[in-house]
Formats: sequence, structure tokens, C-alpha cells
Amino acid sequence: MAEPGGRQARREPCREPVTLELVKRDPEVVAYLNRADEFLVVLGFTEHGRRHAGLVGSIAANVLTHLGFPEREVELGSIAGYLHDIGNVVARQDHEQIGALLALGILRRLGMDPEETAAVVGAIGNHGDCCEPVNNLSAALFLADKSDVHRSRVRNPDAGGFDIHDRVNHAVQHSFLRVDGRRRTVTLELKIDSRVASVMNYFEIFLGRMSLCRKAAEFLGCRFELAINEHRLL
Repeated sequence: MAEPGGRQARREPCREPVTLELVKRDPEVVAYLNRADEFLVVLGFTEHGRRHAGLVGSIAANVLTHLGFPEREVELGSIAGYLHDIGNVVARQDHEQIGALLALGILRRLGMDPEETAAVVGAIGNHGDCCEPVNNLSAALFLADKSDVHRSRVRNPDAGGFDIHDRVNHAVQHSFLRVDGRRRTVTLELKIDSRVASVMNYFEIFLGRMSLCRKAAEFLGCRFELAINEHRLL
């Protein structure tokens, strides 16, 4: 199309949608996640590296898929899950908001659509323990993040020096977030070695997280359930 004066109108180049694989290969993302996890080792936290990032991204995508959300929204959920803890590279406190700002810069540089970027950074910035789900991505991220409790995350080699968080994580032999789109239920299934930590220990540490999972499931039009050692508790 010609502009007034006969000049050819300039068109913005068509860009492919930003994918999870593109994000995972980005050198800035790789460096930030690796360094963030190294810093949390020093601070005594459980694993928050690329294993956790990848698992949370995968679970968030699984939640949205089984509940029938569009394919692109599923992809955005996986991206939000993968990037959600990137703010730990700066500080643990307020890492959600820091991570949202870092992700904003990365996704803009990669050429993500502004509306999609807004949805992703909103989910990342609102995934903390004192937050509430603000969109579908955020709700899926809550469920995915809070369900990653497992002994493989414990990095303290001295069982005698475990704090309560280490002990509860180490007690979990298996965890799975089961999504039933027909029944509209989201069930966190755990197998706990009660010789390491009791079910009561789990609730002492993670009751707040289970409340967040309930809110997140309700945001998605579902009911949250908790089953420990095949006994349904919620």
C-alpha cells in the first residue's frame, strides 16, 4: 500500500510466536537460572534450578491442557512456569516481582506480543505465598509450583541437620498433580514416608500452600483435593 506522496508503506516484519524452547535456549535465561540456584544453595534453600523450572513449566502446561485451554495459552503457561523463579538471581525476598521485571525485558527482547508478555509477567509477579491468582496462567503456576515437593529437592547431605522443610521434602517419595477435566478436580497425590516426617508435619509447613492451591483451582473452575498415602484429606 502506498503512502501519500507515492512512498511505499513500511510493514513490521511478521514474527513467529515465542516458544518455551526459545526461552529455554536463551543465554540470559540459562545464566540467571543457574546463578539463582547457586545463590539459594548458599542460603540453605531446596533446589530451585532448571529441574524445578522445567517441572513447574510442564505441570502448568498439563493443568491448562487437561482443562481445555487453547494451545497458545498452554504454551504461555509453560513459559511462565519456567521463568517464575528467575528473580532469585537478584534476591530471595520479593523474587516474584523482581522475576517479573527480568522476564519482561527478556520476553520483549525475544519479540513476544505485548498482550502475551503482560499475561506471563503478571503470573510470575503474583506467584508468592502472599499473592492471589490473577489470571489462568497464574492459577496454573500456583498449582504447579506448590506441588513440587519431593526428596530430590533436598540438598543438605546431613540428615541429622535437616530443618523441618528439609525433613518434610525428604519424606515425600512420590508426588503427582492429577487433573480431571471432566470432574473439574485437581488432586495433589503424595506418598510420604511417615518414619521421616508425619502427615501433621506436612500440614504444619504446607497448610498455607494448600490454601493457595485451593484458591488457584477455584479460579480455574475446579475443586482442589489432597491425597496422602492414598487417603483423601481435602
